[in-house]
Amino acid sequence: MKNTGPYSAVRLNGKNIISYKGNNIYDPMEDIESNSFSEKILKSRLQNTVNNDSYYHLHKIDNSIFFAAVEYFKKIGAEWCNLPLTTLMISSPGEVYAGEKLNYTTDALPIKIKWFDNDKEIFLSESSQFYLELRLFIDDIDKVFSIYNSFRKEKADYCHLSEFQHVEFEGKMKLEENVDIAVGLLKYLTKFLIENNKENLLHFLNDQEIKELKDTFERKNVREITLKDALNRLFKDTCDEKYKNFTMKNFGAWEEIRLTELMNSHVIVTEFPILEIPFYHNTNKMDENGIAIAQNADIVLFGYRETIGSGQRIKNIDILKNKAKVFNLPQEDYEPYLKTREFKHYQTTSGFGMGWQRYVQWLLKIPYIWESTHIPRGHFLPKP
Repeated sequence: MKNTGPYSAVRLNGKNIISYKGNNIYDPMEDIESNSFSEKILKSRLQNTVNNDSYYHLHKIDNSIFFAAVEYFKKIGAEWCNLPLTTLMISSPGEVYAGEKLNYTTDALPIKIKWFDNDKEIFLSESSQFYLELRLFIDDIDKVFSIYNSFRKEKADYCHLSEFQHVEFEGKMKLEENVDIAVGLLKYLTKFLIENNKENLLHFLNDQEIKELKDTFERKNVREITLKDALNRLFKDTCDEKYKNFTMKNFGAWEEIRLTELMNSHVIVTEFPILEIPFYHNTNKMDENGIAIAQNADIVLFGYRETIGSGQRIKNIDILKNKAKVFNLPQEDYEPYLKTREFKHYQTTSGFGMGWQRYVQWLLKIPYIWESTHIPRGHFLPKP
């Protein structure tokens, strides 16, 4: 399999560097992190949108992604949900590292807003997962999806936006089937774009690169590995002692990219430490050191980063309530979600979320994620 992603993970002067390979528009760059998101980018965006042909082709590709995603979900029997963007429940409240409890209002970095004259602050949603789960409690609704904006109080950089579009799915199923649907979505979108938007793809990619996309999401090109085994591979590759520690702290952008290179494929990374990911993930088992392992899977695209996160939800109400306490969640705010496990007809569900701009950035080999959207939102005042 050819490396179809935009990045390479390299060692330069003893440092881990992410280099950019280039496409039809952008030249290769030695260190992608050397350039940062700036107000200058926003000030010139309106003029660039009018004058730069790239934004026309990006528009056509975005349009096809929307219709292809809806078409795919319709084919598998998933139904659209109209959901709120404001919430008291955030999906990633205070991951816990090394047994230390973190405050859920700071670690997950939600965007807080004032709601009329209420004393309590609420959040802009950073995921629709909770509300997709709730929709499945209606009889005869088994699979649902949404395509919405998500908000995270993170500074924009080459692979993060503070506001982005999320394609999310939830279904009454186990994790394995959910992962198959997620990979199927990537395959369907890519095939649809090749068949219907080749002219637009050619603005960014050459013929060979488009040819390589045709079978990129065949199962032989998507390999699975546990996080523990991934860290072991990274240790053998680098001899860096930090990879001997079973933690996500040392599994960042460079490591994700390097892992795909070592495995020569897209990679599904599974079995994360349960206390280092959102609280609603189910526990799969205990490792030899007594660390609880999650039923989760991150899909890392070749030469890029995690683009889809997925997991199986906790079914047992006592376990869920205990996790809520461990993660320091306000009981009153999360009561509707906790209460769902009391329904007798509750069934196990699993879900995933795909970052729209991340998929586009990987697909078109764009160096910066803020060029994967027409009107980027980061940590500066919105403009235009």
